[in-house]
Amino acid sequence: MASYTAEKSLTLKPNAAYDGAVTKRGVAVEVHYFETSRHVEEAWNARTVDIAYAGLPAAALAGIDPGDADIRLSTGDSAEAHYLVLNVRSPRKPLGQAETRRALASLIDRGHLASEVFEHTVTPLYSLVPQGVVGHSTAFFDRYPEADTASAARRLRTAGITTPVRIRLGHQTGIAAVEARALKEQWEKDGLFRVELVEERDFTTYQKRCLKGEFDVHLYQWIPDFPDADTFVQPLVGTGNVLGNGYTSAEVDHAIRDTQRFTDRSKAMQRFRAVQDTVAKDAPLIPVWHRQRQVVTRADILGGHLLAEDAIWRLWELRRL
Repeated sequence: MASYTAEKSLTLKPNAAYDGAVTKRGVAVEVHYFETSRHVEEAWNARTVDIAYAGLPAAALAGIDPGDADIRLSTGDSAEAHYLVLNVRSPRKPLGQAETRRALASLIDRGHLASEVFEHTVTPLYSLVPQGVVGHSTAFFDRYPEADTASAARRLRTAGITTPVRIRLGHQTGIAAVEARALKEQWEKDGLFRVELVEERDFTTYQKRCLKGEFDVHLYQWIPDFPDADTFVQPLVGTGNVLGNGYTSAEVDHAIRDTQRFTDRSKAMQRFRAVQDTVAKDAPLIPVWHRQRQVVTRADILGGHLLAEDAIWRLWELRRL
């Protein structure tokens, strides 16, 4: 690392002392960080960046012309998953009762979010473990009708819960704010919920507010450390999980321990699905969508497609014609 400016940029240069397996030494790369997707788009349009690895708005990605000779769009599978985290710390909280959480899950129209908010750049997600990862299921799709206000109203009425249920939805700026407004509209249909939107610009502050329990629901992004279902399960719903939303389940903990006994991960599939069934029943978090990795480069940049293949950042493969 030749230089670094906090939250703005860093410069990486080839390591002259490197003596490993990679034979390509690569070229210097400048990495720039942007506060919002709008800033990413502005930098791309101003041609101050050659590669948009992440952050371009959905509308900008959807509007790319495949015939444009100046742009290359590379798409790869990604296990980046997005959830709604629900605050279950206290029964006296708005979402302390399971039926209230299940009603929220019944009202979400993922297809609308994927098509209208994200312009088909994401895929609806109905389980804790994303599609393409061993152990994936469709637990939320199986348990909750899609955008069924009658089902949600029945759940609340049966549990004796007074409507509208008032909740605070935390989110960040940019496309997350658009998503939050769409969720608010879905949840407030037929007067079952009243949603207060709370926006936080700074990511670190947002994380701290989430962990303090300042929101009843908040938008959450999870990028796995490795391509195994365990990285979506133990950290998110195991006891002492990173979400800090108060959820714990002996049933889930037992199943997680069982999954960790198998080096052949296919043999752990049933246990992973059992975890997802329990999570769908308890609804401490709700899966919403997962994203494809889309990397946009100028036509004179080579190697950009390798950045889209997986989570490994192969910057040493980049070249300029």
